Amino acid sequence: MGLEVGGYKDHPDWPKMGPSLLIATCLILAIRTAKWPPNFDSSFSEASLDQEIGYAAHLAGRVLMSLMSKNETIFSSAKKPWYKPDDEDVPK
Repeated sequence: MGLEVGGYKDHPDWPKMGPSLLIATCLILAIRTAKWPPNFDSSFSEASLDQEIGYAAHLAGRVLMSLMSKNETIFSSAKKPWYKPDDEDVPK
């Protein structure tokens, strides 16, 4: 005797949104740093670039959350089952 599926709900498919968030972050970073002079020195970490990366990730996350709260149907979704309670789940 197992749990009986009562139906399905559409939920955002978060694992598929990871690459989208990464691409959005890289685009924001590329636009914000496009006019920076080329500077590469592997001996140290550039603090201003690290701050820009953090800001781009923060901004991309805020945009994604805003879009999700207003209209989550524009993103891919997955059907997740919900289960009907059985005799063991009903309080006595």
